Amino acid sequence: MCSRGFKRLFKFSLGRTRFKDAWNIQKRMVELRHQSKIPDCLLLTEHDPVITMGRATSPGNILCSSDELKARGIELFEIERGGDVTFHGPGQLVVYPIIDLTQRGRDLHLYLRDLEQLLIATLGELGLQAGTKKGLTGVWVDDHKLAAIGVAVSRWVTYHGLALNVNTDMDYFKLINPCGITQYPVGSVAKMLGHDYALGEVADLLADIFARTNNYEMEEVADISTILAEEATA
Repeated sequence: MCSRGFKRLFKFSLGRTRFKDAWNIQKRMVELRHQSKIPDCLLLTEHDPVITMGRATSPGNILCSSDELKARGIELFEIERGGDVTFHGPGQLVVYPIIDLTQRGRDLHLYLRDLEQLLIATLGELGLQAGTKKGLTGVWVDDHKLAAIGVAVSRWVTYHGLALNVNTDMDYFKLINPCGITQYPVGSVAKMLGHDYALGEVADLLADIFARTNNYEMEEVADISTILAEEATA
């Protein structure tokens, strides 16, 4: 606990990463958090083009062949998060909270709703009025889905998280039925507002809102490899 009574939160800005590398980092961080060797964390990144399939993925929601994906340099992974198929790539902010839900009453449903409210608040600061849709997870602006959420939990520590389309090329989403949804299109902050945003600025804004609304004192850690190396030998 910090001196002012706030909880500690480590923030890691990973830059652009391959999905598999970030996935491996998450799993290591989950183990460290479970052992109480690190506090709650936010991992912020932008991925090379990748399609991920959650536990509820229907094969029919991938609309292209594996050969076409390979030709376009898009990786494909089956992963353990909830939800259907989604795309991650350049111009999209991806946030992986490593959070001990034991301190939040072990309420996964409430955690998902909190992530939605985090996105709504972030988009509000950017000048967009966002909301949710009954029966669907994620955040919409004018019936366009701007943000997807899919999480996994291991011994009540969360990983995976959320993806917000900031300057994302929407053509990538033509390769899938995003999250299995066909009745609503995807959208981006740039398309809604008519200009691009620096991804790092949006990442900092979202992290600041997350820390403020959850009573964290945030500490930016410049080198995640140092943390992992130190804790691995602890």
